[in-house]
Amino acid sequence: MENHENKDKDQVKEEQVNVEAETVTEEPKKEEIDYKEKYFYLAAEHENYRKRMERERENTLKYGNEKVLSDLLEVVDTFERTIDMLRSDEDQKVKNLVVGLDMVNKLFLDKLDKHGLTPVESLGKDFDPNFHEAMAQEYMEGKKPNEVIKEFQKGYILNGRLLRAAKVVVASDKQ
Repeated sequence: MENHENKDKDQVKEEQVNVEAETVTEEPKKEEIDYKEKYFYLAAEHENYRKRMERERENTLKYGNEKVLSDLLEVVDTFERTIDMLRSDEDQKVKNLVVGLDMVNKLFLDKLDKHGLTPVESLGKDFDPNFHEAMAQEYMEGKKPNEVIKEFQKGYILNGRLLRAAKVVVASDKQ
C-alpha cells in the first residue's frame, strides 16, 4: 500500500511538474508571438521607409533642377525674341548672325531637352487648361472655337510635369 501511495504521490508530483512545465512553455510561446509580430512590423516599416527614401531620391534627381531650369526659361525667351527681331533685318551680316544664333539656340534647347525639359506644343491645338493659360480670345476665320491661334510665351514640361503653362490666344466663335 505504501508503494501505491508513493506511486500516487509521484504521479501527483509529476502531474504538477507537467502542469507547471506547460504553463512555463505557454508563456514563452505568447512572448515569442509578440516578438515575432514586433519583428514583422518593424521589418515592414523598414521596407516602407526604404521605398519612400528611394522615391524621394528619384524625385530629387528628376525634379531637383526645376528651379534652375525655370530660371533659364527667361533666358531662352529673351534669346528667341532677339532672334525673331533680327530676322527682319536685310543686312547680310545680320542674316549670318541670325544663322549662328539659331544654331546656338537649337544647341541650348537640345541640352535642356536632354535634362527632361520639353516645350508644350500649342499652335493649332485645342486649348487645354492643364497646359495653356488663355490671355485673350480672338475671332479668326477658318479656326474652330477654343483652338490656339497665337502663342505669347512657350510652355514647358519637365519630366512629364508642367513647369510653365503656355500663354496663348484662343480662337472665338464670335466676331
